[in-house]
Amino acid sequence: MRKLGFFLLAIATLVVACNDSSKYTIKGRISNAEDNYIYLDELKVSTTETVDSVLVDRDGTFSFEGDVSYPTFLLLRLDPNNFITLLVDSAEQIEVMGDAANFSRSYSVSGSQGSLYVQQLNQQLSRTKHQLDSIRSLQISFRNDPDFAEKKKQWDQVYYEVRQNQVEYSQKFVAENAFSMANVLALYQKFDDDTYVIQDIQSLKLAASALNSFYPESEHVKALYGNTLKLMQEERTAKIKQLVDERGVNSPDIVLPNSDGKEIAISSLQGKYVLLQFWSAMDRGSRILNPVLVEAYKKYKSKGFEIYQVSVDENRYEWLDAIDQDKLSWINVGDMKGSYHAVTNYNVTQVPTNYLLDKEGRIIAKDLKGPNLDKMLGELLN
Repeated sequence: MRKLGFFLLAIATLVVACNDSSKYTIKGRISNAEDNYIYLDELKVSTTETVDSVLVDRDGTFSFEGDVSYPTFLLLRLDPNNFITLLVDSAEQIEVMGDAANFSRSYSVSGSQGSLYVQQLNQQLSRTKHQLDSIRSLQISFRNDPDFAEKKKQWDQVYYEVRQNQVEYSQKFVAENAFSMANVLALYQKFDDDTYVIQDIQSLKLAASALNSFYPESEHVKALYGNTLKLMQEERTAKIKQLVDERGVNSPDIVLPNSDGKEIAISSLQGKYVLLQFWSAMDRGSRILNPVLVEAYKKYKSKGFEIYQVSVDENRYEWLDAIDQDKLSWINVGDMKGSYHAVTNYNVTQVPTNYLLDKEGRIIAKDLKGPNLDKMLGELLN
């Protein structure tokens, strides 16, 4: 009996050891990194925290072991500028292979689906940024070319399509992987310092709800969920306020800087009929409408007509470039932060959107385009 009891105890101990489900291991080989330290950092919402460090063996091998309760973003770092991001889940046995010379740009990872998703997202965005940079370089190089205007038009279209492809890729990733923590990365990726790839609130709602149901204790999920609730509240508030209804009984003032940084109030234009136009340099519909506005402005400017165009862009270069390319000679303003207050006050949910204001600054029409705009201006000003 004693032998049987000892045997059962040994089996029970082995089972408990094997069920230590929170343990993960990260091992691998990095060539040309021997006898240097490699660090493991936890990527938090606004900071990083070093978890562990080991000396890379002479054959380039290394190994880490740790515990996580839910998928966690970890940085495998050789130095501050040479690291990769992993999304580590409990019990994963991850293997990483690479070379110290280009570790951050080229590596292989196995044993972790989340880490593969992270790699795919980063590589896709890197390719997109490289394409966008190449287009910008072409525009600079050929600025003095006799056919520059036509070439730029083509490059602008390609530039738009490359950006849009990235947006669609990221949105599709979020939709197809709603319960993956990799969505946190997808939702916070940016084209530049000011412009997020994903800007639609539906993708945020989908990911925040799904991840909050699975990983409510994650710091990243808490932040994402809180930000989403805030945006939803702002959206509801804008609809509830309805400062501008369909009949246009009032028109809140707008004071925004023009391209020279001079603040211009729309109220300063009283005495003229003013078309208040909300647009974006990156929006194809807005750009298509601009030539129509140019013709209307030429036709009616001398008769007391003005255009006050509000940009919802966040990229100043794209905004100024569109003004120059489309030959927009009227008042163009924007704070390069989305002109949030103006957009909210006028309940703008899409661009292009416009309102026609009479000489007292009251809204008398909304979303006039093409023949309808010309017809109304003709009736008012002829």
